[in-house]
Amino acid sequence: MSKNNQEDLIAQFGSASRQYSDASIFMHEAIARKAGLSGADHKYLGLILRHKSITAGEISKLTGLSTGAVTGLIDRLEKKKLLKRQFTSEDRRKVIIVPNVENSIKLLKPFFDGLQEKTSALLSTFSDEQVLTIERYFIAATAIMNETTKNLNKK
Repeated sequence: MSKNNQEDLIAQFGSASRQYSDASIFMHEAIARKAGLSGADHKYLGLILRHKSITAGEISKLTGLSTGAVTGLIDRLEKKKLLKRQFTSEDRRKVIIVPNVENSIKLLKPFFDGLQEKTSALLSTFSDEQVLTIERYFIAATAIMNETTKNLNKK
């Protein structure tokens, strides 16, 4: 492939990638509004749901949010019964955040059922090798974004 063709291909890919990123943000904002959450609270809830339990400090470290912002996030999600605070027996000052998976699924599942169905149908149009290539791209791109975020969040 010539250098110009490769540059054009990379430019096209960059454009498609930006459109995907924008569409993802807009979709998650719309889902959040319908679920009665802010876009940020919706995405941070998704992060919390990936853990059986997590501390507020760990949320702060993972997200780069201040401890005050994390406290506000936890307050809002707890008010909606999407998580709960638990205190450890060893240190009552240490708070463990436990997601309420059942309530979260009940709230969000209706918005994701159709999306999951359509995404599965789309993926079925690709060969196994193509799906593995797409997966490899997402894993590597996620690592790059996580590294960039970590560097930007350094104090």
